[in-house]
Amino acid sequence: MRLSRADHSLLSDWWFTVDRVLLAAILTLVGAGLVLSLAASPAIAVKRGLGPYYYVERHALFAVLAVAVMLMLSLLDPRRLRRAALAILAVSLVLMALVLVIGPEINGAHRWIRVLGYSLQPSELAKPAFVFLTAWLLAEGQRRPDVPATAISVGLYLAFAALLVVEPDFGQTLLVTGVWGLLFFISGLPLRWAGVLGALALLGSGFAYYTFPHVKGRIDRFFDPSVGDTFQTDRAWSSFLEGGFFGRGPGEGTIKTTLPDAHTDFILAVIAEEYGVLACLALLALLGFIVFRPLLTAIGTADAFTRFSVIGLCLLFGGEALINMAVNVGLIPAKGMTLPFVSAGGSATLGMGIAMGLLLGALRRRRPGTAPPGAEPLPRGVAGFPRVK
Repeated sequence: MRLSRADHSLLSDWWFTVDRVLLAAILTLVGAGLVLSLAASPAIAVKRGLGPYYYVERHALFAVLAVAVMLMLSLLDPRRLRRAALAILAVSLVLMALVLVIGPEINGAHRWIRVLGYSLQPSELAKPAFVFLTAWLLAEGQRRPDVPATAISVGLYLAFAALLVVEPDFGQTLLVTGVWGLLFFISGLPLRWAGVLGALALLGSGFAYYTFPHVKGRIDRFFDPSVGDTFQTDRAWSSFLEGGFFGRGPGEGTIKTTLPDAHTDFILAVIAEEYGVLACLALLALLGFIVFRPLLTAIGTADAFTRFSVIGLCLLFGGEALINMAVNVGLIPAKGMTLPFVSAGGSATLGMGIAMGLLLGALRRRRPGTAPPGAEPLPRGVAGFPRVK
């Protein structure tokens, strides 16, 4: 099958308007995650009495689902993307409420629900949809001051954050709050309101510290390791020293046999030990490319919705990656955040598939006659797309 610019089918229109370089980078990251899963997961599975490739197969299943969802969302125009995001967020918020009632308690938290034999964390699916709709509401607030879009966005944030706190999941709450606050700031929020939001964030952090023992314990251990067990973070940091620049070799690492979260939260330490710091830097470069290429494109567009949505989704993706890597090298307390598309996490992988699908869809250039009313084509710039005449 050969695609032509003269063909205005859905597939042809998608192929000539999607950012194929960004798409290739995302697929490369997904492929790298599958390969790295082979290094980290079998030892954990055997230790837990499962088949050696249990987590590898599970990771592959959710990676395929995530890519399928990403491609399907990237086919949609902005109006349909907003509808899809609204549907995803609505279903996810309902599931988050159900989790509090029927979800199992794991390590003192109610975050998961069983779906088709797999544990699903609805908040992971809600994050990208929430960011996308927040961007639209803020853009609408600028375009139509008579519509209470900003107030609706605040209410949506409060509802989402409240469900996250009740679960509780403070790592996700901080990430979502940070992205939401930055979107408000770049949308023209007065500085005095930025100060108010910052003060509320500090108060919320203080409330979490003094109310929830596990939050207090993680922070206390970070600043004073003598007050608790810091084995996982200490062992993760030592992996970077043991691996050196080139690593000990595939399959030669030992951290995956000692840390229960080596295939999820601490997979970067596994990479460092077996493949070396240079491999970690290459992975960091790929993650950075996926973040900064869309950001540089979005800065040049006059369409507020495109700009806000791309910035928000990039902040979500980059923020999650940075938090995971910072935990691995001991810069911040442990957060339970995965490395996008690399860590073995079904819900997180699927959520990032949604995020990247919304991102690719928002970045697409629309051919003449195919753009919905009010949509503007992205300008020619770092994305390098030829403008369709």
